[in-house]
Amino acid sequence: MKPQKREITQDLFVHAPMESTKSEEINGTPETFWKETFKRLKKNRGALIGLLTILLLSAMALIGPLLSDHSVTEQDLVRSNLPPKAAGFEWIGLDGKDVNGKDQYEARGITENFWFGTDEFGRDLWTRVWKATQISLFIAIVAALLDLFIGVIYGGLSGFYGGRLDNAMQRVIEVLMGIPNLIVIILFILILEPGITSIILAMVVTGWVGMARVVRGQILQLKGQEFILAARTLGTPNRTIIWKHLIPNAMGSIIITVMFTIPTAIFFEAFLSFIGLGLQPPLASLGVLIEDGYKSMRFFSYKLIFPAIVISAIMISFNLLGDGLRDALDPKMRK
Repeated sequence: MKPQKREITQDLFVHAPMESTKSEEINGTPETFWKETFKRLKKNRGALIGLLTILLLSAMALIGPLLSDHSVTEQDLVRSNLPPKAAGFEWIGLDGKDVNGKDQYEARGITENFWFGTDEFGRDLWTRVWKATQISLFIAIVAALLDLFIGVIYGGLSGFYGGRLDNAMQRVIEVLMGIPNLIVIILFILILEPGITSIILAMVVTGWVGMARVVRGQILQLKGQEFILAARTLGTPNRTIIWKHLIPNAMGSIIITVMFTIPTAIFFEAFLSFIGLGLQPPLASLGVLIEDGYKSMRFFSYKLIFPAIVISAIMISFNLLGDGLRDALDPKMRK
């Protein structure tokens, strides 16, 4: 027996009760791009740990030297090569004993404790490590900001105008890419007097090339899209299109590149200091402290351990944060 067909009439449809003023309201709070990015970043535990570690080390770099009664350059041969000692932390080895198990503080009649020990000149390593961290972060951040400034302008102009200008600008980049970066930096430092300024300028000589290539690629991808064509149709000046439309839309890739540039700059500074081309006394960076600790690591390993832990934590944290930002800012990772 065939089922009977029922005719669908208009009276079978019942509209849900809704006020006409609320018929077009958006349910929920609208989220902006950066708000959604921050929510995705918070779900990445590795990125959060990296961010908190960076903030902690940055804070210690600022307030750490203030927690000690000794300056960076204060010397006293009576307390030279003292092992680290901190009350309450003897169980992790901060007991003031040397490799032979002898308490150097009692043997020399020293009552105060040095949490990271002292170097061969009796300088407090706690103060020197955090001051060195401050200098290393300053060099890396300034070098990264200069790379950002030069790279964004160079890559933005090259990608936006294209043609012969882009061709000529890219030949310059190819020449710089063909020369080993390390050789350029070493030659630049040898020409200038060693110091913070010379190290920053040496890093910037070729450091902006990577940023310029990233920005150029993003501009080439964006400038053919509909919203840029609409802006051109409305007569928007090129300068406004670049700085109000293209660069903000490429900001995700720019931020990620900066996050990876900072640990690279810290590594280069440490390497230059390790081979003797870095900062000169009385200034000290993490690379200088590691180089000093390497010379005496057999008997005074603490001189190498503490700055090595700090520089490793900084580099790992920036890489974790960079990976987290890349996932949070990548449109392909969004639902």
